[in-house]
Amino acid sequence: MNNFNYYIKAETPFLFLIDFHMKNFFISPLDQLKTNQIMFNFNGISNFHNKQIDKKVELISTPVDYETYLKSFNIVQNHLKLGNSYLVNLTFPTEIYTNFSFDEIFYKSKALYKLKFYDHFIFFSPETFIKIIDGFIYTYPMKGTIDASLWNAEERILKDEKELAEHITIVDLLRNDLNMISTDVTVTKFRFISKIKSNNKDLLQVSSEIKGKLPPDYKNNLAEIILKLLPAGSISGAPKRKTVEIIKEAEIYDRGFYTGIAGIFDGKNIDSCVIIRFIERIDDKLIYKSGGGITIYSDPEKEYMELINKIYVPTC
Repeated sequence: MNNFNYYIKAETPFLFLIDFHMKNFFISPLDQLKTNQIMFNFNGISNFHNKQIDKKVELISTPVDYETYLKSFNIVQNHLKLGNSYLVNLTFPTEIYTNFSFDEIFYKSKALYKLKFYDHFIFFSPETFIKIIDGFIYTYPMKGTIDASLWNAEERILKDEKELAEHITIVDLLRNDLNMISTDVTVTKFRFISKIKSNNKDLLQVSSEIKGKLPPDYKNNLAEIILKLLPAGSISGAPKRKTVEIIKEAEIYDRGFYTGIAGIFDGKNIDSCVIIRFIERIDDKLIYKSGGGITIYSDPEKEYMELINKIYVPTC
């Protein structure tokens, strides 16, 4: 992260990625990126010319069996019952097969944030992490997913007590996070709905907006400010430090860049996302990483199905 503050002060536009464990970083000026290696579109800021892909995405997944999922789920539940955490984001890897190349998935997918990183991984994230605009910081915790085709889906997700408790926990966590690095922290929007179209179904997701005012000299140590907010609360849990320990105990793989963050500095402001809806190439296999938040009220079968429902490519 040594170059982060330097590029900020020099007003040099750049791309950055930070992995979940904050051990691996990637930072590069936008004008040094090669489109045959890295392509991105972050809220309309992009470095490629789009190509029309007319064929339909075919995606076959082989998720972890329910018994294996339940073992990890029960580890999390035991910690929740002991009061070690209030919310734990539990994730799993799923091997997938598709008729699309990485490039074709990238061109075909539609999301607020999408990126192809060499031939290593690709993501198409709907979730903003933080935005920094003219001295103000905004964060957008996303918690709550439902199949949009279900009867009365929007009302059902908003009235679901488990989903409400989970969302309130994350909003409170992110509000406290912003209080560490900013003032006048306010929840400016609470539980608004966004719709995501995928290759096999439409989903509704619930988000909130929280705003804070950064100190006048924030550009001098912006890298340190961002690192204080990591890992992102929506994909870890609360309290954050203990919950990350629980995640390491319960999960059966290394997240890597999945559930890290990625962002763009345009020369003035920052727009960043949580790295979710993520496909990674590992030993010539394609691995889709997905999961969801677990509370003491969670139904393991429903949580298992949410993990599976999040294995998709969002298409136009």
